[in-house]
Amino acid sequence: MSDLRCQQPDDDAALRDWQYVHNVIIPTHMLSMDEIRERAQRNHLEVAYLGDVLVGCSTVRPPSDDTLTATVIARVLAPHRGQGIGEELYARGLSRARELGAEVIETVILSSNEDGLRFARKHGFAELERYLLPGETIPWIDLRLA
Repeated sequence: MSDLRCQQPDDDAALRDWQYVHNVIIPTHMLSMDEIRERAQRNHLEVAYLGDVLVGCSTVRPPSDDTLTATVIARVLAPHRGQGIGEELYARGLSRARELGAEVIETVILSSNEDGLRFARKHGFAELERYLLPGETIPWIDLRLA
């Protein structure tokens, strides 16, 4: 996808773009700018643009000291799905996770995100667990790459 531009959010404008995509796709778990700034310190975040149009974002949670498991999350705004953007974000995230030493790859998806679940299953992820976060009504699904 030649016009796709992915970048780490390095200023408030890019962080707001990442926040927008996250909050649209995960409306049950809205994140504030302070929460996103904190996440940017511990995770690898990217924002994706098709030309100058915001189309998605991604998160790679690196493996911790006691595990070789990384979490890769690719999010694409609904009007831009089915164009290969998710494929590119996922491939970039997977590559980054492996660079960070991950041997096991997981993802997490809000169960109401049917497109995301289809994408994950198509790419070899199998469901591990469904759970509710405190105060939420829509379950989350943890999946692992088989």
